[in-house]
Amino acid sequence: MSTDATSRTGRTGPAPGALLLCRADPDSVAPAARLLRERMLLTRAGEGWSVLVPEGKPWLRGEEPVDRVLTGWATALAVGAPWPVLALWWDADRGGYTLASGFRRPVGYVWLANGTPAGEDEAMRTFAARLALDPVLDVQSLDHLTKPDPASDARARLRGLLAVLTRAGLTLPTGLIPGEPADRLREVAWDQPDAHTIEWEGRQETVRGELEAVADRRLTPWPLWSGDPKARALALAQVATGLPLAAWGLRHRSGGWLTAGALLLAHGALGLAYDLTHPRD
Repeated sequence: MSTDATSRTGRTGPAPGALLLCRADPDSVAPAARLLRERMLLTRAGEGWSVLVPEGKPWLRGEEPVDRVLTGWATALAVGAPWPVLALWWDADRGGYTLASGFRRPVGYVWLANGTPAGEDEAMRTFAARLALDPVLDVQSLDHLTKPDPASDARARLRGLLAVLTRAGLTLPTGLIPGEPADRLREVAWDQPDAHTIEWEGRQETVRGELEAVADRRLTPWPLWSGDPKARALALAQVATGLPLAAWGLRHRSGGWLTAGALLLAHGALGLAYDLTHPRD
């Protein structure tokens, strides 16, 4: 397939593509990212940020559009971690983002290919609040992205969003730009000195990695072995949330939401199993 695609309106635009930005160091992101069961490249993206570049393109081989796939991935990554995940996505018709943070409902914004805003202004304010951005300077810059601007297409809008986040420490590697062909994005990511591949290693290895990460207090706010009622409540909430999400994803053949539900169930079941086998004194 070519790197360009034709939209429903007859104009050409970039083929579907995506980036996942995590507000955490690569060492914290890697264990959670493996549970997505998708091959990705992981590298640092500034102070306290990481970027995941998908190597596959599930939105081209299935029925789900790129925005739905990325929303599922971002949700799956964020539910078991104390850091937020920002998914950037684009296709020939639109471009936008989804911000996932813990159990809160994901928030997102969309621009048409020509840059026409097609989202709710409140989403931008929620975006700024969840990332603890400057309530004056950054919110003003984000608000500008929700206004008509004939000189800015969807790619320019996404670059404007990233420019705001540079004040929060985000620095994407040169050439890692929304709208670029997938092959180019992978090439840029692979050229980074700390880049490495993230892929599914099997259940046993992944669970071991999860336990090590929890022990390091990177993925969950409370250690599984603490016996803290908060840890048990979190595990129960994960199971209760994961079941309907997985069922919905299975019923609608949505791989992204199925992954999110399965990840929640895995986290919750692991926490409950530890709590049952290691009772408090």
